[in-house]
This record gives sequence, C-alpha cells and structure tokens, in this order.
Amino acid sequence: MCGGSKVSMQMYGPHSLNDDGTIIPFEEQMAIVSHYLHNQGYKSAKPYENKAEGLIEDIYNVHHKTIETNCVSDVSVQYSLFSDIFSVPFLPTDNPKFTFIDLFAGIGGFRMAMQNLGGKCVFSSEWDAQAQKTYLLNYGEVPFGDITKETTKAFIPDDFDILCAGFPCQAFSLAGKRLGFEETRGTLFFDVAEIIRRKRPKAFFLENVKGLLMHDKGKTIQTILKVLREDLDYYVPDPQIVNAMNFGVPQHRERVYIVGFRKDQNVNEFTYPSPTDKTKTFADIKEEHTVSAKYYLSTQYVKTLVAHKERHAAKGNGFGYEIIPDDGVANAIVVGGMGRERNLVIDTRLEDFTPVTNIKGEINRDGLRRMTPREWARLQGFPDNFIIGVADASAYKQFGNSVAVPAIQATAEEIIKRINLSKSIQYGTKRK
Repeated sequence: MCGGSKVSMQMYGPHSLNDDGTIIPFEEQMAIVSHYLHNQGYKSAKPYENKAEGLIEDIYNVHHKTIETNCVSDVSVQYSLFSDIFSVPFLPTDNPKFTFIDLFAGIGGFRMAMQNLGGKCVFSSEWDAQAQKTYLLNYGEVPFGDITKETTKAFIPDDFDILCAGFPCQAFSLAGKRLGFEETRGTLFFDVAEIIRRKRPKAFFLENVKGLLMHDKGKTIQTILKVLREDLDYYVPDPQIVNAMNFGVPQHRERVYIVGFRKDQNVNEFTYPSPTDKTKTFADIKEEHTVSAKYYLSTQYVKTLVAHKERHAAKGNGFGYEIIPDDGVANAIVVGGMGRERNLVIDTRLEDFTPVTNIKGEINRDGLRRMTPREWARLQGFPDNFIIGVADASAYKQFGNSVAVPAIQATAEEIIKRINLSKSIQYGTKRK
C-alpha cells in the first residue's frame, strides 16, 4: 500500500466508528475490508459485510445504494488502495475443499500449508505490525489484531472446519490445584479454547515449542489436555513432537503438535505422519549467487564469538556459535542473536570485501557468514516467491517464530482425511 512509503493513516467517516463511538484503528478497518473482499460470495463474508461495505462507502464517499453488491470488489480493484489485495502471490483458494481460521498467524505458515491442501482461510489474527505487513504482502489480507478482545472475536465466522493456532506457552496461575477451563483464564490458550467452545470446529491443530510438555513440571500440558478433552469434549490423541527435518527441510526443529476432533466426526484414532524426506541438507537451500557483504562477519565479531565459545567450553558446556557445513542440517532457527550464530556457514564466493555497514575491524577472509533471510525462509519451507518486504531484523524474527510449512502440511493432511468436509462452502457464485 502507498507505494511502499511509510505513511501514518487513519480513515474517518460515519462507518469508521465502533459501537461506543471510538474510531476503529486503520489497521482494523483494513482487516475488515480485506477479509470481506476475499470472502465475497461465501457464507464466511457475513460477519464482515455490513461494516466493510460501510467502510468502502466512507473511502469513496459513495452511498452504498449506488454500488451494486455484486460489484463491490470490481469497484475496489479500480483503486490502488485495494488493487494490492488482489495482486499477491498467494491468493485464497478457488473452490476450496474446507475452511479454516489462522490464529497467532505470524507470517502465515499454517495458512500456506492449508492453502496448499485446498483450504480457504476465513479469518486471521496476528498482533505484530511487521508480521501483519508480511502477511498482507503475501496473502492480500490484513490480519485482525488482539484476539483477546471481544470486538475481534466477533468477526470470526461460524461453521469453519479447522482452527489453527501456534499459541504461546504460558503458565496457568493455579496449575495443579484446579485443573480446568477457568484456570486458563488470562492466558492466550484460554482465548483459543473459548473460540473452540463457541464455534465448535470439526477439528483443531495447535503447535507449540516442545518444552510445553515439561512446562511447569508437566502441569501446563495436563491442564490443556483436560480442557480440550473433558471441558470441550473433543477427541485428542496424545501430543507428539514432530521434527521438521523429517519433512523435506534441512532444519532440526522439534515442535509439539496437538490435534483434536469434534466427537460427531467419529474419529477415534489418529496417526501422525511418517517422515517423507530426510535427505535435505543446507546445500539444497543455499543462496544460488554471492550474497551481500553485510552477511559476512567482521574479524572483531569473530574474535568475540570464539572467546565466548572458549569460555563456555572451559566450563564444560557447549554454548556458542556453530558452523553448518553444506552437507549438514541447520539448528533450529529462533528469535535472538544466537539463532543466527548457531547457524553460521562458510561461503567463500565473496570477492569484494568492502564493508556495506559499520563494522569493527574488517570482513573476515574465511568466508564465515550468517544465513540470509531467504535461506531462513527456505529452512521453514516457504517458496521463493514468498515476499520478504521487511528489514532483515524483522525477517529473521518472523521466520524464527514461524512454523515449518512442510511438517504442518503433512500433519494437516492426516487431519483432513478424517473429517467430514463442508458440502456447501459457497452460497451463490463467488464474485471476482
């Protein structure tokens, strides 16, 4: 939007207000409009329809009666503000096989996997502004913000098939004393559980760090399973740790997956997918051409890393930087400096050692560099036409926080096999 310029925007109009008279933030206005435009012609457009058409009317100062309902999207794409929504690499699926919602969406790893399987996302939520930007650039949709707010939950459509969420790991205040739904109140898992309770999807797919299984001496996962199995009455097989490196990406990334099925789906067994491809190495995702000098470490920084590792080695632990060979598998990419330092590589193709950033010392001559954001994208299974439209610092954070698409997709495929898919996702003809 706005040609890439950084512009602070706010839209005012008779439809730009909440029920209490406060102004709807611009990002939320665009979430409503973009969700509506991508869901037109489907039942899932209903929660967005009235507010979105009013906002469109405000934008163009055209009374809604002068806009034929089945031409709203045609009108919108004539304007640059909305043409971007339809000029993205990963548009919603036509003639979808099932529907899903994308909570704690990040940059859409779940969405990528589910769309690859023929699913249609009918609601997304992500509070981080930079992740929202990446999501918009790739899917043409602005995710809603804070999912803990009732005003956000109110836009979630009914009758979607699968709830997807990579929710954060949080402790429960009374763990071990009163296991149950109320105990999770105040945590983000509570909001996931509350949406499951209200909307009753056919299935859910939750992802978390593997440490969830041992968090608070196992009380956290015990409470989560109690809520899902007993309070919400879903069939939930035992959670499983799934490693991304078994599904076609060269990254040792273990995450715990929790799946569940509504009882009327008559699912009483679930088998997590077997490994599909354990052969990939860093060489398979390495940049094809020489990368910028900015990714190469300075001599001073190399000395700092070496000293840091030696100090820890003297104490008998293995902390510190690590170099991944071309025929090796990366460590888990995570947010923070050591997520990059534990995934250094040797790349001797650089010929111009002129620094392009302010560094201490000079660029090392051993070819030691960080992986690039594109290499991190590939480690998570994102295709090369996935747009990275943010600064490197944000890109590393976003890919480090994302799910590994191929592992998610393989598991989701097993879920989809077991549920009764919607027979009538559309109502009428989808509008173009």
